[in-house]
Amino acid sequence: MSVPICPKSNDIIEPLMKPQWWIKSKQLAEPAMQAARDGRLEIAPVTSEMDWFRWLENINDWCISRQLWWGHRIPAYFVRIAGGSDDSCDGNNWVAGHSEADARKRAEEKFPGVEFELEQDPDVLDTWFSSGLWPFAVLGWPENTDDFKKYYPTSLLETGWDILFFWVARMVMLGMYLTGEVPFRKVFCHALVRDAQGRKMSKSLGNVIDPIDVIDGISLEKLHSRFEGSNLDPREIKKAMAGQTKDYPDGIPECGTDALRFTLCAYTSSGRDMNLNVMRVDGYRKFCNKLWNATRFALMKLGEDFVPTPDAALTGHESLAERWILHRLNIAARDVSAALADMNFMVATTAVHKFWLYELCDVYIEYIKPITTPEADPAARRSAQQTLYTCLDQGLKLLHPFMPFVTEELWQRLPRRASETSPSISVSAYPEPRGDYENSQAEAEFELIMSIVRAGRSLAADYNVLSKSTFFISNASEASHALVSAQADGIVTLIKGCQSVTSLAPEEAVPAGCAVVSVSEEAAMHLLVRGQVDIDQEIVKIEKKVAKAAGMKDGLVAKTKVPNYEANVPEEVRETNASKIGDYEAEISVLQKAIETFLTLKGAN
Repeated sequence: MSVPICPKSNDIIEPLMKPQWWIKSKQLAEPAMQAARDGRLEIAPVTSEMDWFRWLENINDWCISRQLWWGHRIPAYFVRIAGGSDDSCDGNNWVAGHSEADARKRAEEKFPGVEFELEQDPDVLDTWFSSGLWPFAVLGWPENTDDFKKYYPTSLLETGWDILFFWVARMVMLGMYLTGEVPFRKVFCHALVRDAQGRKMSKSLGNVIDPIDVIDGISLEKLHSRFEGSNLDPREIKKAMAGQTKDYPDGIPECGTDALRFTLCAYTSSGRDMNLNVMRVDGYRKFCNKLWNATRFALMKLGEDFVPTPDAALTGHESLAERWILHRLNIAARDVSAALADMNFMVATTAVHKFWLYELCDVYIEYIKPITTPEADPAARRSAQQTLYTCLDQGLKLLHPFMPFVTEELWQRLPRRASETSPSISVSAYPEPRGDYENSQAEAEFELIMSIVRAGRSLAADYNVLSKSTFFISNASEASHALVSAQADGIVTLIKGCQSVTSLAPEEAVPAGCAVVSVSEEAAMHLLVRGQVDIDQEIVKIEKKVAKAAGMKDGLVAKTKVPNYEANVPEEVRETNASKIGDYEAEISVLQKAIETFLTLKGAN
């Protein structure tokens, strides 16, 4: 036979049958399920709601006796009658009471004129039973205190899905039975944190991540030293240390509280597990640095004498870049607020991270550098500064729930609008979408400018022309020509190493010796490479691009020729296909003209 041995004390573990206290759970489970059915209790995400019904529909009786030293001692007393039975399994000889005096009174009523002694059950209540009383017990129940009347039932419980039955269900069952109300209106179950490989955190694996170590940082040697004096088996210690060496060869870098908080929110979706990679936390630490440096740089561009306008309303004189970034700010505010309402923290963090890193820092702040110099037009400079201030103020507020410390520090350094009276960012009004910031036309126009910028960067990298590069932009319409001409300085600023950008009218020819990439039906980007490339090789490369574009175009055209295309395919899909076909045709035309240009240049040489 297999004799169980305690791994810590080496004692033999011997099962012992003894009477236990139980609760009939089915009559408690039905009201808890009904509350979820009729909307009094909301459980999110849906997978957890399904678990709720699966567990409660198949609930068994609940043993609440525990043989532990600590806990709420079971308020049940055995009535030991003189000359009577000592069988504690006899349920007739038990009474319950709030105190021994209360129990004695009940025993005297139950056994009048009989000599007896009371012995309280030495067991304690199951931890989950005691925890199940928490929502109302901390408010003064069973007394009808002011706190109980004001705060019960509560609004939201946030917890791990793994204790949905052990704790949450017990709170709901006991709360409804003892108070007649659900203890909270909504339950949000977050995912469980696992290591980067998806393994459950375990001391024996050495993959337990202490949040303090991630916040403050720790060396590999100090991680190893945690096992000194451990009660783990020496073989497990060796295995754990090997795991730490593999996962953290250089220790854990200091990441800070904000980076860890942001990471955990970014991982939180409707999934049941999150695989925590410390290097991702370190990546968000670098994002904090980017945030700090960008805000400090922006404050320098604002100047010490900068005074924000009383409110954030538009003046009507904003540039295209300003109208675009305010539109993107509006979208970020809308997406973050909607995601927070749905408790989709992954979407919320993605939206605010995208706005700060890829739109405000990488585009707008870079775009307005020439505009915010002392030599720039004063009116344009003041407008760009006001827009920059609005983005900083609202952007920090959007980010604050996820990075409270760095955003508070930076927000306190900003000048205040006359309408802003909050002493702290934590109690200031959270950004909401504004109708006057909504501008789909500015977004479409600026997207063309950014497509030109990306095309220019790609051309410069492909041909290794990384300094003093000269670009020409051919335009299919006067509207495109006017737009690109007005934004030429900004395009030069955003293409690193760019010397000049020239917008060509529809009737103007592209100078000979230019490499080309199509941007859209409206524009194409040309890089002057004459004297820097092999013409024959360049023609071959362009012919390959023509063949690829023609193949993509033919494939789409074939789709439009299928029977009943107009009737069966949704209108928006047909419009998208038609737009793509037009783009491919424009690209082929531009590439063929480039081939002709190179052939002419080759003949001249």
